[in-house]
Order: sequence, then structure tokens, then C-alpha cells
Amino acid sequence: MTHVLNQFPQQLNGQIQVPGDKSISHRALILGAVANGRTTITNLLQAEDTRSTLTALQDLGTQIEQKGTQTIVTGQGGFTFRPQQTTLQMNNAGTATRLLLGLLVRQPQALTLIGDQSLSQRPMQRVLAPLNQMRQQVADNETVHLPIIIQANQQLEPLDYQLPVASAQVKSALMLAAIQAPGTSHITEIAQTRDHTERLLRQFGGQVTTTGLQHTLTGPQQLTGTDVIVPGDFSAAAFWLTAGLLVPNSRINLPQVGVNPTRTGFLTVLALMGATIEQTQLSGPEFSESFADLTVETQALTGIEVPATLIPNVIDELPLVALLGTQASGQTIVRHAAELRVKETDRIRAIVIELRKLGASIEELPDGFIVTGPTVLHKTSQVPLNSHGDHRIAMMLEIASLLTPDTLQLEATDAIAISYPNFENDLQGLIN
Repeated sequence: MTHVLNQFPQQLNGQIQVPGDKSISHRALILGAVANGRTTITNLLQAEDTRSTLTALQDLGTQIEQKGTQTIVTGQGGFTFRPQQTTLQMNNAGTATRLLLGLLVRQPQALTLIGDQSLSQRPMQRVLAPLNQMRQQVADNETVHLPIIIQANQQLEPLDYQLPVASAQVKSALMLAAIQAPGTSHITEIAQTRDHTERLLRQFGGQVTTTGLQHTLTGPQQLTGTDVIVPGDFSAAAFWLTAGLLVPNSRINLPQVGVNPTRTGFLTVLALMGATIEQTQLSGPEFSESFADLTVETQALTGIEVPATLIPNVIDELPLVALLGTQASGQTIVRHAAELRVKETDRIRAIVIELRKLGASIEELPDGFIVTGPTVLHKTSQVPLNSHGDHRIAMMLEIASLLTPDTLQLEATDAIAISYPNFENDLQGLIN
């Protein structure tokens, strides 16, 4: 789908309720499916990625129903599924795919995971390799991408493993396997990543002990259904924080956004660049995520080098950091972000290609980029902008288009539905 972008607002004003957090939505559905009793999820993200998770769990025999803003999951009280389908279509849902590899590691029947063209190019060996240490041949030893056939096997050993990459998806997949294995597993990270799985496991009655970067889990564990309130997705809010900072005379309020400290590295980056974001903290029930109301106004920015320690917790917002860099004074430098190359697309390459079409001064690095600003963004050729099939690139480019009076074309905008189907309507609400 091609979208014509020709809006040049003089200001953005209003309030946006961003959709439910994608990462938490995936995990709440999965844990609810294996818990004893019912789990009620409020504000589950209604988007293509979470729909893939929901449908896969239904195909595995889980009863899930929607009642208004609530999603009711009837748990089966254990990890052995009775599938209605043995081939699970994951579409573009990378998080769900990796989590299900851990969840389904000890089934009595073989199961096949398939995906779309983009997902079928994303690396899965980083999950399969440690799972192969827990049981004999999870999948064919040559398998590194979808489709993946998870071989039938109910034997599982505990794991002692240090992750070679900073990945919450891999960590979470291994945790889902570890709570099924008799004995004690130790999973050690090389850097702290988002901790939604640990928080939710505890909320469902599971046990996980975290000491520094090491997580200890003793299985097998039984989980109990609970009520989960999904906060607004911080990564979705980040697009409006960026728009509010860059479009003149703007003020945007974002209520009830999740501000889990392992997710809000972007706020730290903004502070380092000189921005002040108003934050009103809201309390939540025990074990839940932190909520806050965020308010942003237009401000001048200064380029920075993003500290390496922040990269794992700002990985999804780095396309926006690049856009901010085009309007900041001086250089904005991102390194140690090679993980961007194995997202829905090679995001480093996509960021550089597309922002150069708008006249940005940006240099590609093997593990990041250098942006020199400020630059007046403008149309430099007749070649349309392109999302490369990546929802975050698409939305970043839509925000970038607000800064130029030129009429632009953006191809493959349908990717936005993966995580934020109402993005266009929310944007129009701020302009009007």
C-alpha cells in the first residue's frame, strides 16, 4: 500500500491513548494459556502481531474469547497442548515465534512454525542452540530460519547458559523452557534487557530469582491464572514524543504509558539531548508494570553519542533517534547496535537509505550510524520513501514527513498494522 504524505502542520496538540504494550501482550497470552484457571487481560494490543500469538494458541487448543476491552484466556493448567492444528502460522510475529520455541520444547507431537517472507529470514538459531542443550535435537541441526519443525520429545534437562547477545526474546524463550525442566536452570545475560517475562512469571505465581544479570529458575512450575492490565506501549508513545519535540508549537499528552525502567532508555536519550519530558507516575497493583502520564512540548536538541549501556533498552526506538539527530545540533552517534540488522528488515540500512531521500546527512556504520544536524528535511528525488516492510521504519518516516512542506509518497504502509493499526487516526487527531 502506498500513502501520500503532504501534511505540514504548524503544531500538534492533543491527547493520545497509545495501544497496549506489544511485548507484554504476547507474554500475557502465553502464560495465561498454560496457567491453572482463567486469566483476564485488559487492554491487550489489538494488532497483527498479537493476533498471530492468539491464533497460534487457539490452534494449540487454548480457549480465548474477547469481551469488550478484556481478553479471557482459559488456561489448561500445564504445558502439554492438545493441538487442533500442528502447523502454526506466525506471520510476521518474531517475538511470538521465539517465545513459542521455548514454550513448545517438550510436546508429545511434532509442531511446525511457519511465517511470512520477512520472518522467514530472521535468525532462530540463537534460540534453538541453547534449547538443544536442554533436549535432544529440538529441530533439524541445519535449521536456522522458519519453517521450523519442533520434534516430539518430552524429555528436558535444566540449563546453565550465558546469552551471547542481549536479547529479551531469547532470554524469555529459555525461561519458558526452564520452568518446564526438572531441576534448576541459570540464564545469564550480557546486558540487562526488558524484564516483562520475569515480572509476569511472578504475577502468575511462578518463581524466578534475579541476581545481577543471572536468572535462576527451578522447575517444573505450575502457574495460576490472574488479572493482567497491559499498559500503553512505550515504543508506540515514542513516536509521539518525537513528533512533539520536533514539530513547532506542539504539546502532546500520553496517558497511562508503561514506564518499565528496562524499556525507557529512550527517555534517558532524550534527557541527554536536552529534552525534558513531564512524567506523572501512577501506581499499580503488586508485580504489575509501572504506568505514567507523559507530556511533551517542542524543544531544541543537541546531538550525543548514545551510551553503549543504553542500546539494549532503546533498540526499538533507534530509528527515532536517527530522526531526532537530523534536527539536533551537532552529531548524533549510535554504535553497538548491530542487532538492528536482524529485525523485520536491516534497520540500519533502511534508516540510512530513507533519511538520505529526505536530505539527511547520515553515515552508515557496521553497528549503527552517525547523523549530523540540524538539516532542513526535503524531497531530494522522485523515488518514493519505503518502509521496507518494517512497521517502525514506516511510522518514523510518517513523523519525518511532518517536518517538510513537500509532498511525499511512502510505500508499504500496511506494515504499520503489525503494531499500531490506529496510527493514522491518532496522527490526524493531533493535527486537527
